[in-house]
Amino acid sequence: MPVPNSDDVAEVVAVLAAHAADVDARSRFPVESFAQLRRRGYLGLLVPAEYGGMGGGLTELTALAQQFAGGCLSTAMSWAMHCQQTDLVVRHATPELRARLLPRIAAGEVYLASVTTESSKGGHLLSAHDALRGADGYSLDREAPVVTGGMHADGFLITMRDGPDAAEHEVTLVYADSADLKIEQTAVWQTMGMRGTDSVGVRLVGRVAPDCVVGERGKFRQVAADSMVPVGHLAWSACWLGAARAVFGQLVRRIAAPRQKSGGPDVNSPLVQERVARIRLDLELVSAYLGKVTEEVGQIRARGGRLDMPAVQIHLNTLKLAASELTFRAADRMVQLAGLAAGYGTDSPLPLERTFRDLRSAALNYSNDRLWTANGTLSWADRAVSLL
Repeated sequence: MPVPNSDDVAEVVAVLAAHAADVDARSRFPVESFAQLRRRGYLGLLVPAEYGGMGGGLTELTALAQQFAGGCLSTAMSWAMHCQQTDLVVRHATPELRARLLPRIAAGEVYLASVTTESSKGGHLLSAHDALRGADGYSLDREAPVVTGGMHADGFLITMRDGPDAAEHEVTLVYADSADLKIEQTAVWQTMGMRGTDSVGVRLVGRVAPDCVVGERGKFRQVAADSMVPVGHLAWSACWLGAARAVFGQLVRRIAAPRQKSGGPDVNSPLVQERVARIRLDLELVSAYLGKVTEEVGQIRARGGRLDMPAVQIHLNTLKLAASELTFRAADRMVQLAGLAAGYGTDSPLPLERTFRDLRSAALNYSNDRLWTANGTLSWADRAVSLL
């Protein structure tokens, strides 16, 4: 299945945009939008063609994430995280699991959710408390306070401590089909923004087959560095940029249109021109850095290199930091520029108020505090200062 053309993408974006306000207002999962993504094959964007997928790569992922986010950021983020999980399966699952699961993803039958959070450790990715148990070590009882689309997923990739006697850093990633689990919702999702991701708390109880281990047992750190972290930072950043870019385009068109009697920003005002230029600067910087990091990761993967080198990790972390902070700053400036009614009002024809709330979550989605300290530490190991 080839990567779709621009007309097909535009039709999907229109569906996402049509339901975005209701999804946000009712804090519900975007079921209509995901039905489109399933039907048109977008769940299989990263699935190789040999399994029936689109055979897309990171460039296609970041481009589509931007476009989808221009319609509905909650939908785009949920889809992007599904693609992140798909990449893990493609690159690190057993041949048996790939053969069973990838054709179902390509057919739109399986939406994958990620289970990495725990109440005892928050969002720390590389540790786990709940352990695999049983004589064969494949039984699980896992609680997670935040799972994007948790009650709508058809399958889960779950981090588990490798066993009751394993250290918390000995983490194993397993796939579990929703049909093989008892799934209980344990918490609701009532937040300022990103309300449509429906990131509820869940408890998962069940068993997984030995061939459902993704990567080596106890060595999740390796697959996280190769797949989950880089794809996550690229896809999230693309989504944030796409949402900010789309609403900026709407705002510029509104300002540049013939002025109504009610007034509005004066396109000839030097102050307005400067504010527009500053917003544009933030978006340009994020776009350029996203493009360069996408290129770097793609080239390293193509030659079979490692993505856990200090300089590459710094570049990935910097992308997430810059994208989360600069896109939110751009949204904040857009609200100020648009004014009280058009920028701050919930009934404005511009979705600025929703975009502002959604982008405020970006710095919290895997906390920037962790990444600032990580980059500080990593800088001691990259004394050559290998800038991108």
